[in-house]
Amino acid sequence: MLKTLEDLILLVRNRKKNPIKNSYTNKLLDNKSLGKEKVLEEIKELIEAVENNTNKIHEASDVFYHLLVYLEANNIKIEDIMDELNKRKK
Repeated sequence: MLKTLEDLILLVRNRKKNPIKNSYTNKLLDNKSLGKEKVLEEIKELIEAVENNTNKIHEASDVFYHLLVYLEANNIKIEDIMDELNKRKK
């Protein structure tokens, strides 16, 4: 399970370092406004899917992907987020 998430993080970081022409991930990495727009759009779609009990997994996957790309585009490392979450344990 976590291997899939790690693979996705590594893919995004690799695309950031080694862009691929016509890559959707690179398009999001290069256009922060588009990345922000997509995160907001995907969260809205997830909320609607949960409320309507349809496509929840698909929409949640879209949120994860777009959020990871948005974070990487803005130099926010998942490791730092994990450290912060660890600090919040009670």
